[in-house]
Amino acid sequence: MKRTQDSDPEPAPKRPPGGPDLPAAIEPGTYDGVVVKSTGSHYEVQVGTTVVLARMRGKFRLSRQGETNPVAVGDRVSVLVDRDSATVESIAPRTNQLSRRAAGRRVGMEQILVANVDFAWVVQSTFLPRFNPGFVDRFLVMAQHEDIPAGIVINKADLITGTTSDDIDFWRKLYESLGYPVIYTSAVSGAGEARLRDLLIDKTTVFSGPSGVGKSSLINRMDSSLDVRTGDVSTKTRKGRHVTTNATLYTLSIGGRIVDTPGLREFGVIDIKAAELGHYFVEFRPFLHQCRYPNCTHDHEPDCAVVDAMERGEIPDGRWASYLNILASIQQGEADVGR
Repeated sequence: MKRTQDSDPEPAPKRPPGGPDLPAAIEPGTYDGVVVKSTGSHYEVQVGTTVVLARMRGKFRLSRQGETNPVAVGDRVSVLVDRDSATVESIAPRTNQLSRRAAGRRVGMEQILVANVDFAWVVQSTFLPRFNPGFVDRFLVMAQHEDIPAGIVINKADLITGTTSDDIDFWRKLYESLGYPVIYTSAVSGAGEARLRDLLIDKTTVFSGPSGVGKSSLINRMDSSLDVRTGDVSTKTRKGRHVTTNATLYTLSIGGRIVDTPGLREFGVIDIKAAELGHYFVEFRPFLHQCRYPNCTHDHEPDCAVVDAMERGEIPDGRWASYLNILASIQQGEADVGR
């Protein structure tokens, strides 16, 4: 929506306007829009039916030095469009953001994957690559931290055999018992497609997970007109090859929008203190206020109600091990992100 008193913009072109090599396809002025793609150096901003290619003012990097990129897909922004360029002028306050600790050597840096979402799905696969509960738990912790409802998609259900069925079903039952929706899907057979599609309607949703689990293929199943690029899993490493290199927001013909994110090898938590972590494990909550110490980390302290619950079998062993792994990474400053 244009924020000046000028006339309505022309119909959308096939290529986004703005930037040094692209002529402006809407008249100059200031517009409100939503960031639909970020490359780190420029942003595609949806303004009505037009996509504007914009750059970011340096002031944002100066004011948000703890973030790898101050503007995220899903951000509501205002864009100043000139004859031959466009710039992001302001970012509206976010309702939420899904973040992780940036990978590599940027210790303490926050990477914002997406902003302003209604639901977050962590996508895993049954095999090639294998289901990774440690990744899932870190994702769910960060979603809980931002009060974003979350669930688990287990893709490649067509690869389930007698030897893998019990293992995969164990994790499904575990997370469902904790209140998280779990959906088996197959981008090959279409299993789970109808249920997942129904849960995407009229929401802004994000798919996140490792490379090769089939996020982009699932999005194509949800809306075949999108034709999102997909890739294969390496038969040598059993890991996915990076095909989606930038987070992108797509509008679904069924209603709603979905964000496809690049494949992630790790999901480090950030902005959570050791004594706070237990609050983001839903099965810990009934016991948190029964510990002797109010800032109990549920690790070494005496009279810890959470440890007692674990020893009674009321907290699953796998989740307890995952909690301790995340706790250690927080205490070490995430110097070595858990996988």
